[in-house]
Amino acid sequence: MDLTGFIILLVISVIVSAILHYGVKFYVVPGHWSFVSKVIVGYYGAWWGTAVFGRWPGGLSYGGDIYYIPAILGAAALVIFAVDVGKMFAKGR
Repeated sequence: MDLTGFIILLVISVIVSAILHYGVKFYVVPGHWSFVSKVIVGYYGAWWGTAVFGRWPGGLSYGGDIYYIPAILGAAALVIFAVDVGKMFAKGR
């Protein structure tokens, strides 16, 4: 992956994380560090998105490696999963 691909996945992760953290208020604890952790988890979700959700037909890709819609779905899925697991462990205390 080149630098442009890294930046595309990072931007997708930041946007998805901002919507979930600040827009929907979906978090275990509030704060900026919680948002940063979502960006990191979302980046991995966006990176794995094409492998998990497949290569979608159409022109919505960068270089044939990064497909935008699967990357968005992957980022959202992994962030939601991570927050749900965090809430589950926080509720158990």
